Amino acid sequence: MKRISLPSPAKLNLFLHITGQRADGYHNLQTIFQFLDVSDTLHFTLRPDPTLTLTPELAGVPHEQNLIIRAARALQQASSCSLGADIELIKILPMGGGIGGGSSNAATTLLALNVLWNLDWPLTQLAELGLTLGADVPIFIYGHTAWAEGVGEVITPLNLAEKAYLVLKPACEISTREIFSHPALTRNSSAIKVAASEAQGGRNDCESVVTELYPAVRNALSWLRQYGEAKLTGTGSCVFLPCDTRAQAQSLLSDCPFAGFVASAQNVSPTHQALRQFKESGY
Repeated sequence: MKRISLPSPAKLNLFLHITGQRADGYHNLQTIFQFLDVSDTLHFTLRPDPTLTLTPELAGVPHEQNLIIRAARALQQASSCSLGADIELIKILPMGGGIGGGSSNAATTLLALNVLWNLDWPLTQLAELGLTLGADVPIFIYGHTAWAEGVGEVITPLNLAEKAYLVLKPACEISTREIFSHPALTRNSSAIKVAASEAQGGRNDCESVVTELYPAVRNALSWLRQYGEAKLTGTGSCVFLPCDTRAQAQSLLSDCPFAGFVASAQNVSPTHQALRQFKESGY
């Protein structure tokens, strides 16, 4: 039976400015998305019927609410496809960490099933569908480091230095909705240009709210800032520090009181690298 396996990578927001709130409640933002070489893995096996299965099911996440199943179902319905898939998730990315785990899983599902079901949808069409699942899904669909505006769907590809990072995950999960609905959230940052963000680095407008609500995140940031310019990523609990080398990041992690991991940035998403190899193999 036809089968495809793909990595589903983490991302960092190198900065995150919130420039306004729209009438529909969503927020306009500016950010740079950077992919990492640390990933969940998803295995997809073709089914000749429309059944969609997922193993293992995530604790506390009903089957039909899981973004993987929602993405598969949305593509199935939008394409009028009568095929299905058995999906296995190997989960290593922390939930609620702000590193895009759920959005990445949804995007990987759309990319994989587009091939498995022989739909041949262009990335623009997949990204449009992905946006209905979450604002971060399109960047994982396009699969390249990028400057993003709007709610995150207006994307301009960038090529940045592929640095090493130390990423820490304090022991808490944070809801995006909780942070974006908080009355103390900064919503009026001035818009900047790409060059300014690269020169000045930018900040994360969610940091003050997150660190006030979650002392563990504040403590992790304080620890990292002994060694450099650490930041919060997204609206989650993960914080990161750029390092000169992976060895330096690994050395810091070995003495760190928080859980974490070492990663290297990649301008091209690991999903797209693996998908290209899969297609070149002739599957």
